[in-house]
Amino acid sequence: MNHRMTVLHGIALGALIAGLPCTAIAQSQSPVAGDLQPRLENGRQIYVVAQFERFNPRTALDIVNQIPGFIIDTGDDDQRGLGQADENVLINGARISGKNNDAFTTLRRISVENILRLEIVDGATLSISGLSGQVLNVVTNDDGERGVTGNFRWRPQIRRAGENWFAGDISISGPLGKGEFTLALENDAFRNGAQGRERVIGRNFIRDEVARTRGDRPVLNASFTQTSDAGSIFNINAEYGLNNFRQQVTTARTEPGRSDISEIFVGTEDEWNAELSADYEFDLGGGRLKLIGLQRLEHSPFEDMFEQRFTDGVTPLRGNQFNRTIDEGESVARAEYSWKTDGGTDWGINVEGAYNFLESEGALLVRDAQGVFQPITLTNANSKVTEYRGEIIGTYGRALSDNLTLQATLGGEYSQISQNGPLGQTRSFIRPKGSISLAWKPQDDLDFSFKLERKVDQLNFFDFVASVDVSNDVRNAGNPALVPPQSWNAEIEGTFNLGAFGSTTVKGYYNKISDIVDAIPITDTTEALGNLDSAKQYGITVASTFLLDPLGWTGAKIDVEAEAQRSSVLDPLTGLKRRISDDLIYNYEVSFRHDIPNSNLAYGGGLERYDGFTQIRLDQTADFDELQPYAWIFIEHKDVFGLTVNANLGNLFNRTDRFVRTDYVGRRDGPINFIEDRSRKFGLIYRLTVSGSF
Repeated sequence: MNHRMTVLHGIALGALIAGLPCTAIAQSQSPVAGDLQPRLENGRQIYVVAQFERFNPRTALDIVNQIPGFIIDTGDDDQRGLGQADENVLINGARISGKNNDAFTTLRRISVENILRLEIVDGATLSISGLSGQVLNVVTNDDGERGVTGNFRWRPQIRRAGENWFAGDISISGPLGKGEFTLALENDAFRNGAQGRERVIGRNFIRDEVARTRGDRPVLNASFTQTSDAGSIFNINAEYGLNNFRQQVTTARTEPGRSDISEIFVGTEDEWNAELSADYEFDLGGGRLKLIGLQRLEHSPFEDMFEQRFTDGVTPLRGNQFNRTIDEGESVARAEYSWKTDGGTDWGINVEGAYNFLESEGALLVRDAQGVFQPITLTNANSKVTEYRGEIIGTYGRALSDNLTLQATLGGEYSQISQNGPLGQTRSFIRPKGSISLAWKPQDDLDFSFKLERKVDQLNFFDFVASVDVSNDVRNAGNPALVPPQSWNAEIEGTFNLGAFGSTTVKGYYNKISDIVDAIPITDTTEALGNLDSAKQYGITVASTFLLDPLGWTGAKIDVEAEAQRSSVLDPLTGLKRRISDDLIYNYEVSFRHDIPNSNLAYGGGLERYDGFTQIRLDQTADFDELQPYAWIFIEHKDVFGLTVNANLGNLFNRTDRFVRTDYVGRRDGPINFIEDRSRKFGLIYRLTVSGSF
């Protein structure tokens, strides 16, 4: 163990030991069977903060992470516009404002003192278009009598790649006039790295590599909400962030009979991004109208450089460099009107208009025979992609019986996508969309939901413009002819309340996709992402919490989250069926936690693993594998001078990340050119999390 690791480990153990005297005087937290069982009320599972006292929660996220069998789903993070709700967390019955604010960041800013209760309900029973399955609603105290509260976390880390002392977040909220404000400062900083050997089969050389990545992503967020005496609700949210990313891979390349070569790859990004959003909801006629506006901007300069230095003293410097600046923007205006009619039927109509753009300026430089950079022409690297999109969706929901609820949506989308430059064109699309959802509760401890949806996916504007991967000498031509994929998606979900033993949720899904995006030939020697006719994708997910109190292990629990998936598409080169490129095969996470009764101590651990299918191009394949699961253990003290201190030791199995890239002569159906077989390890990871409230 090196000195830096010893320092952090000592800080963690010292802090925990310093808090031990608090254990003797800690309030009794003896959990009993049923502590985490919800109260059932009108088809809802109700939790209160007191049920989670043994975890000493400080924020809403601390509580939600301990709700048996519930997993936060942030929905489609790449969706342009706002669209229908797809994130399974609500705050006071409403969607989370803005786009950069996901459920994790929003819940982390809510102090437990401000929570009245937490409700889990099937989304199809709500009058919010698009929701189905288990949805969490956090109800906060809005009586205006509470004072200013705040939370903070500091998350230092030490690993082989170096120290990370700057990760953490702090937020403060309280009354402001007749409303409430929240200010938050976060830095999702990281320092990652690995090292190992790569054998290049077919070219008979070996690389000893050291890879390091680091990033600082500070974000400043401010929000304000106010509810009038008449029930009108106003929200405004503003955010400004930076993303400073650095990557470096240094390589010592050796080959029999040749002088050694020193290789280096350096990648940088210096991004700023900003978002401003606001919404206003009020009574109108016999219903409620909600008006939403959003503006988002992002500026991202990238620079990637790869070079080779030869030790023979003769061969000049070789290498290439790809520089690109990306400007992105999004403007959204949305209106949602909902009302009820006799019999409890919910009606709604949602209208949205959006403008999106991506502007790219790219340049490729390649060193000539004298080692001097020379510009290389890249067709379609300097281009602007724009989209005007409009959507209208009608919603209908009603209870078909005491335990069966229907929600249906129907509408369509119009979009016009344009691209300038030598390959530019303008195209328009009209796509129908809609869904049918059913929520069925045959008994108090059993919930089922079913959803059938016609979905229009969003295109990635980066796929329209040319780009270069200089480290692997791979070029993508960009494809202005891409069309949005469409799919029929079906899913069925069942939640089983196991009483004192916990809860489990199982979901099965099937997606029939048309115009799926995959690698296609552009010319005899170039390729880009394009559309294939059809594909299918199906799988199963499980989210379970098993409480061990009934077995006599008071305060202990096991959480399980797993997914397995299959897919099928016709390969455009071979005509044979294969999985979708880079598709999920399986992943799982199993964790254990024991909160020792009558103390402030907890301990536990877990393991996780991910496996995905090979990335497929027309001229090569790339496969990434985790040869061992990632495993960790932790010990936590919940009152170290009023703070919660968690010490975590990760990567217990010294996981090996293996990467195999197979390059072909010409296309992938021809002979193999060479194979890169790389294995890297990244060693133990020491993490410390110190959190508190004020």
